[in-house]
Amino acid sequence: MNLVFMGTPDFAVPTLKTLHSSRHSVLGVVTQPDRPKGRGQEMQASPVKRYALEQGLKVFQPEKASAPAFVAELAELKPDLIVVIAYGQILRENLLTLPRHFCMNVHASLLPKYRGAAPINWAIINGDKESGVTTMKMDKGLDTGDILLMKKVAIENDDTAQHLHDKLSAAGGALALETVDLLEQGRLQFIPQNDAEATYASKLKKEDGCLHWDQEAEALRNRVRGMEPWPGAFGFLKGKRLRFCKVEIGPGEKTDAPGTVMRVSDYGIEVGTLKDRIIVTELQPEGKKRMTVKSYLQGHAVEPGERFDVSGDSV
Repeated sequence: MNLVFMGTPDFAVPTLKTLHSSRHSVLGVVTQPDRPKGRGQEMQASPVKRYALEQGLKVFQPEKASAPAFVAELAELKPDLIVVIAYGQILRENLLTLPRHFCMNVHASLLPKYRGAAPINWAIINGDKESGVTTMKMDKGLDTGDILLMKKVAIENDDTAQHLHDKLSAAGGALALETVDLLEQGRLQFIPQNDAEATYASKLKKEDGCLHWDQEAEALRNRVRGMEPWPGAFGFLKGKRLRFCKVEIGPGEKTDAPGTVMRVSDYGIEVGTLKDRIIVTELQPEGKKRMTVKSYLQGHAVEPGERFDVSGDSV
């Protein structure tokens, strides 16, 4: 089959690789325009663009993918199917109806659960034990189209959002190819989503990483895992922002106070919660590199009774 691929970040690259190495033909790759990044604000190409250029694939970078001029240019390719994964723009009807068959999306959840921008993060934050990928026939709604195929992926106890991202990214490539093969064979089934079971995974904001300690330790640990690597879970100690990179759960005591440092050792800083303790074992001070608690304590005094706050106002 003749395909057009639309995607932008690292998550989309394995799917492009899988389709490009298959017997199907990738006619062109559509990705977001180069953007300034980093401290120097240098223009950087997307991971999808870099891979596409390495493979000699034709690359398109429209500011607006649904602009009539670009849609007309893409129509000249006469694609049988457009495969979309983490592209970064909403597709209008003029694009959705362009291919001979339809536009297919690869989504990082088991739809209709976690429609929206951050399904991987919210699955971790909510303590789910499994996630997965879904291929879907795109329509005008937000992740509301007919389900084509699904593949479940287990969420391990120590998985962060980055770990799950990598597992789902690999699974998405295999599922996309299987979907394209079944479509070509005329064996693909279209299953309408049950809107009553739908949940929404909103786009993450930096403030979502702030830990509110009047929760149980398990919920706080899940939030730390779900915020890694971005935006990062954090709190403030003596007015200084600390990012929590790795935490564990330990037994609490009746005298524990949520957000209060209960014990300090080279292994970790134990903090009271609503139930059990969070043991911070790796952290990152603002403007510094990630480090173990032992390394942090060599330059910073932390004493039992001190309290983590949700802002830098309290000292």
